[in-house]
Amino acid sequence: MALVPGDSVPDVVAENQHGERVRPDFSTPTVLYFYPKDDTPGCTTEATQFEAESERYETYGVSVYGVSTDDVESHRAFADNEGLSFDMLADPDGNVAEAFGVELTDGHARRTTFVIAHNQVVGLYEGVRPDGHAKDVLRDLGEAGLLGT
Repeated sequence: MALVPGDSVPDVVAENQHGERVRPDFSTPTVLYFYPKDDTPGCTTEATQFEAESERYETYGVSVYGVSTDDVESHRAFADNEGLSFDMLADPDGNVAEAFGVELTDGHARRTTFVIAHNQVVGLYEGVRPDGHAKDVLRDLGEAGLLGT
């Protein structure tokens, strides 16, 4: 079962698309979105829309991380092909997904997004529809008063 609002988030470390070990700072507003697979239509839509909104997320001090069970090389190619500037975290063993309670089907993460602040889940989206999700999350962050100025 996925973590729910009010739950403390685990400390996780994973490699990004550059092969660098990344430990997200969940004390600040963070969007951690899990997606099934690189270079598939829905996942590409979701990633490129988060990229299109990345400047707004950055302006408001919100970090964005994409996570899938694909490996670093797959993430590197995906990020390069789509011009993604935010960290794509490789979770080939499913450890990050397991820590957040994200269901895996045939080795692929269920599309789930966590909004995190102060080391706690403050928002959860399950069964996400990729198109428009990045804007919806940004709007909801604003409504929750989590966008810095």
